[in-house]
Amino acid sequence: MKRILTGDRPTGPLHLGHYVGSLKKRVELIKSGKYDPFIMIADVQALTDNFDTPEKVQENVWQVLQDYLAVGIDPNKATIFLQSAIPEIAELTVFYANLVSISRLERNPTVKDEIKQKDKFQKAVPLGFFMYPVSQAADITIVKGEVVPVGEDQLPHIEQTREIVRKFNSIYGKVFPEPEGLVGEFPRLIGTDGNAKMSKSLGNTIYLNDDEETVNKKVMTMYTDPNRIHANDPGKVEGNPVFIYHDAFNKNTEEVKELKERYRKGKVGDVEVKKKLAVVINEFLEPIRERRAKYEDKNLLVEILRDGTKKAKNVAEETMREVKDSMKLVRI
Repeated sequence: MKRILTGDRPTGPLHLGHYVGSLKKRVELIKSGKYDPFIMIADVQALTDNFDTPEKVQENVWQVLQDYLAVGIDPNKATIFLQSAIPEIAELTVFYANLVSISRLERNPTVKDEIKQKDKFQKAVPLGFFMYPVSQAADITIVKGEVVPVGEDQLPHIEQTREIVRKFNSIYGKVFPEPEGLVGEFPRLIGTDGNAKMSKSLGNTIYLNDDEETVNKKVMTMYTDPNRIHANDPGKVEGNPVFIYHDAFNKNTEEVKELKERYRKGKVGDVEVKKKLAVVINEFLEPIRERRAKYEDKNLLVEILRDGTKKAKNVAEETMREVKDSMKLVRI
């Protein structure tokens, strides 16, 4: 079976963008029984821009784990592990750092975009944040990941990993497979404010752990067509966040089609369209809420994460033995 490696940074609860971007695909791949899935909670990477608030990262490790279990990731079929508990990842990152130039990292479009979003960095970007694509390459290859379900914005990192793998294999001999990125059906879900990306830092998210009332409030304040003043004005559907969300979550395609037609003709108001969307999203989230309730016990969460990390550690140790042998490092 091909091995999957994927994961998330525990900087806050996961949201609908995470779901359509990669979580849904992960669940499908795991249920297929055709893959060996490893899912990492990337707490070390979370510290690259939260180094001064480590308690936030620590708390969100458990939140992200609950999100995984709530969306249907079965810990008996997937290895869920903690990045900081695998020191071999940091070791491999150091070796990879010799294979990547600073200029190449500067050209990474995702790195550039995320640096722009971090106002607190200004001109003093921490080295750890700047080179986290190198760390991500180590995350993927430490377990010899072959398939990486990601959001569209992470594809530049996958390409960077493939470059590192090719260079390592060409110098030291073939040790690693070249991973492939796998993007979900909806590669990127725009924010509720119309921003191109749903992001915790921008405050334009609907979280997987939001209750019904919270979802209703967020949906009713969503950005729509700014040029539409009255409910009977013809409206634009393309690029309209409310309809993008309907396309992503409303299984009643006939209803969505009918709403779009009426909206274009000015025969339905934003309020009605939003209320229907709120119902759809709450129906989608209800089974997730029910599964989450089964994983409220902290001891159970610790046990699941400990067991998965132990398995990942064994794999990582074997990988590093191969790496060091291929690099002709002296054993003492």
